[in-house]
Amino acid sequence: MAANTADSSPPRISLITVCWNAEQTIADTLRSIDAQSYRNFEHIIIDGGSRDSTLAIIASAPAENRRMLSGPDGGIYEAMNKGIGLASGNIIGFLNADDTFESSDSLETVAATLENEAYDGCYGDLVYVSNRHTDRKVRYWKSRAFKSGSFARGWCPPHPTFYVRRSVYEQFGKFDLRYRLAADVELMMRFLEVARIRTIHIPRVLVRMRLGGATNKNVHNISRQNKEVLSALADHGFKVSKSMFWASKIVNRFGQFLMRNRSQELLR
Repeated sequence: MAANTADSSPPRISLITVCWNAEQTIADTLRSIDAQSYRNFEHIIIDGGSRDSTLAIIASAPAENRRMLSGPDGGIYEAMNKGIGLASGNIIGFLNADDTFESSDSLETVAATLENEAYDGCYGDLVYVSNRHTDRKVRYWKSRAFKSGSFARGWCPPHPTFYVRRSVYEQFGKFDLRYRLAADVELMMRFLEVARIRTIHIPRVLVRMRLGGATNKNVHNISRQNKEVLSALADHGFKVSKSMFWASKIVNRFGQFLMRNRSQELLR
C-alpha cells in the first residue's frame, strides 16, 4: 500500500481507550496519557456502561483533547470500532484501561516514526507487569520486523503498540467481530499479511500491560484465542501446520519470560 505523501505536517494521533468497570486501573492510564510530551493527539474513551466509579474517575481528569462515549456495547472490539468511527486523526492507536505508556515520550516516538510517509504503520515492544505491582516485570514481548508468513508461525506484533494510518482502516476495514478474542490478531494479520501495508518496528518498549486481560486471564481463553487465530489464517487462505504453530507459540512465550531478566537492563 502506498502511503499518502500529500500532508507533510506532524501527524495527529487518535488514541482510543476502551473500558468497562475499570476503576482499579483507569486513573493510571489517564495519568500516563496526560503525561505525554507529544500533544498533537486526541483521546477518545469508549466506555461500555460502567457501573462502578470508572466514569467518576474519568470526569475528575478532564482534558481539552479528551472526549468520552458511554453506553452498552457488544464487547471490546465493537467498542474499538466505535472509537475508530469517531477518530479524526490521521494515525490511530489504542491504549486499554489497564495499560500505561512506558515513558512520557512514547507517543512522540510513534509520531516521529510516522512522519516518514513511506510507512503506513509502526509497532514497538511491550512489557507485561504484575496486576498489583506494576514495577514488577513478568514478560518482555520483544518484537521484530515483519516477515511474510510470520502469523502462520504464531507471531504477531503487540497490539497495544500498533499504530496505523486512518486510511488503512478506511481501505481494509475495522475489527472483525466474528472473532471474540483474536480480532486484534486477525486485523493485524489482514493488514500485514494480506494487504501488505508497510510497517516499521520501533525497537523499544512503548507500553506496560497488566496481566489478567481478556485473552490472557486463564488457559481456556489463551487456547480459545489461538484457535481463533488458526481459523483466521484459514479464512485468509493461509496453509498452516498446526504443530509448527503451537510449537512456535510455546518457544516464543518461553523466550518472553527469559527476556524478563534481560529487560531489567534494557529498560534502564
